[in-house]
Amino acid sequence: MKEFAPIKEGKVREIYDNGDSLIMVATDRISAFDVILKNKVAKKGTVLTQMSKFWFDFTKDIVPNHMISTDVNDMPEYFHQPQFIGNSMLCRKLNMIPIECIVRGYITGSGWASYQKNGTACGIQLPAGLKECDQLPEPIYTPSTKAEIGDHDENISYEASIDVLEKKFPGHGREYATKIRDYTIALYKKCAEYARTKGIIIADTKFEFGLNDKGEVVIGDEMLTPDSSRFWPVEGYEPGHGQPSFDKQFVRDWLKANPESDYQLPQEVIDKTIAKYKEAYKLLTGKELEA
Repeated sequence: MKEFAPIKEGKVREIYDNGDSLIMVATDRISAFDVILKNKVAKKGTVLTQMSKFWFDFTKDIVPNHMISTDVNDMPEYFHQPQFIGNSMLCRKLNMIPIECIVRGYITGSGWASYQKNGTACGIQLPAGLKECDQLPEPIYTPSTKAEIGDHDENISYEASIDVLEKKFPGHGREYATKIRDYTIALYKKCAEYARTKGIIIADTKFEFGLNDKGEVVIGDEMLTPDSSRFWPVEGYEPGHGQPSFDKQFVRDWLKANPESDYQLPQEVIDKTIAKYKEAYKLLTGKELEA
């Protein structure tokens, strides 16, 4: 059996080269505040991969995606081992676009902090009188640069994203900046509308795009998972304060309240975290998590 070693390791994902394709494995690691925590959260990687699969299938009418298969039988024998079943995705290779495409439908987190200071979120002027966690009149696109592990992503304007992409893809900066912005808004609107009917508010999320071998824009990485999004329950939603969540906010809140933790979570927090992830998966897909 041929052995494989990751060609790239992120905070949560490991990427393996499979010749003309890639295998992306979502591990059970969890990160917060750009730090990898000392604990692992069992089955978290499976939730991320299977939820991404659900959304990729749901949105392929808007934009093509990089997914080929999540069945390890379609992958080399090495990936038939238990630690890869359910959390691995065979993907098309893309030339990744170096922008994190963030879309915010509600005012919360860093956007709320900025709004309280000067009425803007990431430099975008917002209506006066908004309360924390209010829905915005229209979703806003707030891209950021992609940082290396250990560094922080930097929010930039849409205009600045054109300059970044012009340097990487001469002659195509505005074209790609516009496409990824428009795809981001369209994806968010369709998925947020659907999620709301299933009892979940998608407050914000981020997407990543790349170019395939024909130069077409394709969505890659993960999609609308509890790691890349803020999910709130529709039931009990009330602007004016923070909301309970199905995502990493639970972990972030515990870490903020326990600054001496050295990024070590108690088992109770781990158990609650995976329960939230699984609940969100079931609500959105209508199915229990398999594998």
